[in-house]
Amino acid sequence: MSAFRRGFFCIGLSYASNLGRLSGALVRRQVMEFPTVIRKNWISLSAIGGLCAVPFSQKQDNLSHEALVRRASSLVTDSTNTFLSQTTLALVDSFTQYVKTIHTLVTLHKHYVASGSKLTPAEEDSVWQVIVRQRQEVRDLREDCKRFESNWMMAINLSKLAAETAYNAGADQASVTAQTSLQVAQSHVDQIRQLFKDAEKNLKESKAEDSQRIKLPAAMEEEDIPEAYLRED
Repeated sequence: MSAFRRGFFCIGLSYASNLGRLSGALVRRQVMEFPTVIRKNWISLSAIGGLCAVPFSQKQDNLSHEALVRRASSLVTDSTNTFLSQTTLALVDSFTQYVKTIHTLVTLHKHYVASGSKLTPAEEDSVWQVIVRQRQEVRDLREDCKRFESNWMMAINLSKLAAETAYNAGADQASVTAQTSLQVAQSHVDQIRQLFKDAEKNLKESKAEDSQRIKLPAAMEEEDIPEAYLRED
């Protein structure tokens, strides 16, 4: 049994060695297919343990480190501007939809309160079910607004940091562009946020979100029904 284990272990070592050589050959062949600059950087990173797979561009002879940093900071501001514009659009759209849904709920609730006692049981139930669904939509949209506002605040903070970084790096135009994007985004959100607050106030005052269902008048009592209708045939 001991001899068998030693033989099995030797076979395993041989297999692992062959597999390692095969894997190494495949990696070397794939590396040789990379462009020259990327291949050099990839090999350098592999030599220090393969901790990162992101290739670093070598410094160009006609560009200083300061110029490369300015270029990189400009790219960062471009990315943060895009993130800010998209999160602003999402937030404004969600606020707008929320305000419209509240307006619909409040209007529907006022109509229900004013004419609910005049409706038949079937009509009252139909209107009430619409109110219930509208209330749920208001709650769902409120959660969406919170989520998009959180993303927007993150985008604002990133844009401020990118603008400051670009300014410190000497990328003045990128810094100005980032600051302008911040001002535009803040202006749009401030406008829709005021409508949001007004809608929330209107919703609270109307009690359209938490009012109780109207109790319709009870059906005629048995003693009020004419005796002729109570007689059995």
